[in-house]
Amino acid sequence: MTTPQEELLPGTRRALLHRIAVAQAEGRAPSLVAAVVRDGRTVWHGARTSVDGHGPDETVQYRIGSITKTFTAVLVLRLRDEGLLDLGDPLEKHLPGTGAGEATIADLLAHTSGLAAESPSPWWERTPGSLRPELADVLGEQPLLHPAGRRFHYSNPGYTLLGALVERLRGAPWEEVLRREVLEPLGLDRTSGHPQAPHAGGWAVHPWADVLLPEPVEDLGRMAPAGQLWSTTGDLARFAVFLTRGDERVLNAETVREMRTPAAPAEAADVVDGVTYGLGLQIQHRHGRLLVGHSGSLPGFLANLTISIEDDVAAVVLANCTSGPLLSSVGADLVRIVAEAEPRIPDPWRPLPEVDAPVLELTGAWYWGTHAFALRLATEGGVSLEPLSGIGRRSRFKANSDGTWTGLEGYYAGEPLRAVRRPDGTVSHLDLGSFAFTRQPYDEEGSVPGGVDPEGWRGIG
Repeated sequence: MTTPQEELLPGTRRALLHRIAVAQAEGRAPSLVAAVVRDGRTVWHGARTSVDGHGPDETVQYRIGSITKTFTAVLVLRLRDEGLLDLGDPLEKHLPGTGAGEATIADLLAHTSGLAAESPSPWWERTPGSLRPELADVLGEQPLLHPAGRRFHYSNPGYTLLGALVERLRGAPWEEVLRREVLEPLGLDRTSGHPQAPHAGGWAVHPWADVLLPEPVEDLGRMAPAGQLWSTTGDLARFAVFLTRGDERVLNAETVREMRTPAAPAEAADVVDGVTYGLGLQIQHRHGRLLVGHSGSLPGFLANLTISIEDDVAAVVLANCTSGPLLSSVGADLVRIVAEAEPRIPDPWRPLPEVDAPVLELTGAWYWGTHAFALRLATEGGVSLEPLSGIGRRSRFKANSDGTWTGLEGYYAGEPLRAVRRPDGTVSHLDLGSFAFTRQPYDEEGSVPGGVDPEGWRGIG
């Protein structure tokens, strides 16, 4: 059930309602529904106009199009976490004979496989999936338009292959696996492959007149893993919480963080808002904040899921029209309205329960050449390294059992950090992926590659 809307201030609720009202009216959508999530709970739901004569609530289904891809990506990453595949594996290793087997699993997830954007004619979104019963019918005679792994090129057939991969390794239909492994554990009982009442009908709105045409509802068949699903604002709000925090029953927090990490660049034509792609998630910078999620569309429907991890705010927006309101902008605006009107209250600072003395000894200023950095002990047990100027490479590091650390983000993601000690046990320097960090700029007491000029620092007169 929706958390009482009084949890948001009246001014915030009015601003949210105004935004979706403008989107529905100017976009000429037969209906538009939205929900906002904060701190892991749905705190607002809004709707404009009606479905079957009633204002749609959080239980009314809309088709969500390519948000389906995010669900498919979750299934693939479950296979990886169980050790059944590696993201670097070529598809051919697990699903031979497709003609696109040189692409890796990661390539397919990040849309860098080189596959075409669409399946061969006829237009797959408006024709029955029975016209494409085999993977060869989805891929066509020339599946690859670009070399695998070389460029971002959004591909619906690529996610068809990922769905087929799930079916091959699980030995069951994609939708059955999805329900058993994701929908049921997360309580998404109003998300399904086919519409279940109450649901919205899909409409085309005439571009030059205020009249409607019903859109056909097609079973996408083999293309289902790319866009088949129907869902609700209630279910997608819960899915947003999962994509923010993880759930050990499905994917842990570290893996969903991996999904949210850029894995592919954007094409030059798509970089206006800094859009990139992770593993089944779109990533962009808008309004000065990092947003992750996915948009979706099929004839008669538009959908968007937008999450700001830093603000712990997410928005879901659904509409039943083929074109009209730009829901990615609406979703970003809903997040911004809440984040700016009612900024997140930070967790209270608390001291560590215990001190690791050897690690505490390493905290403070370090120098990479003449660049000043600070090493800090993090409350979760790792460390962070950040430039004192505020400009430059920074990263958080997780602790390993052998006394070293591994980078979690940015330039140092995956790179090893260790303290190098002298025979007497004192610290000589920090080694970060072969970079030497010393206590003073080019410290004579440290081990500096290339050595330190014996005449030391000097002026030039």
